[in-house]
Amino acid sequence: MYQRILIPIDGSSTSHLALRHAIRLAKEQQARLRIVYVVDEVNLTLETEYAMTEFMEAVRKTGRDILTKAEATVRDSGIKAEAELLEIETLGHHIADVIIDEAKRWPADLVVIGTHGRRGISRLFLGSVAEKVLRIATTPVLLIRGE
Repeated sequence: MYQRILIPIDGSSTSHLALRHAIRLAKEQQARLRIVYVVDEVNLTLETEYAMTEFMEAVRKTGRDILTKAEATVRDSGIKAEAELLEIETLGHHIADVIIDEAKRWPADLVVIGTHGRRGISRLFLGSVAEKVLRIATTPVLLIRGE
């Protein structure tokens, strides 16, 4: 049923749980798996003593490290996956927009994404990438709730 499964990760335990579900689905469906990590690199013009380029490189390195660990998890399960670090470079774009664009570009049959399941005030202030993906996706989305 699903041949191409996209799994956005962020390094959290919830995204790791979603990765495990995506691996299980990929095995069952004999599907391809694509793991993505999104870096929000909106150009900021802040006066600071720290170099923004050094900070952004550290953020990219963290994303690459998270992707490497996810690829190892997939490999240990006996399947292959491709992985990519995606970046937001335009003001006004959101991580969810990049995930949806990638789901269309690749093209994915399913997006598997973890959700923290926040409610009330914390959801209002923190927002939810998963919720935004769910609202704007034209591809089926499987939400995996954190433990």
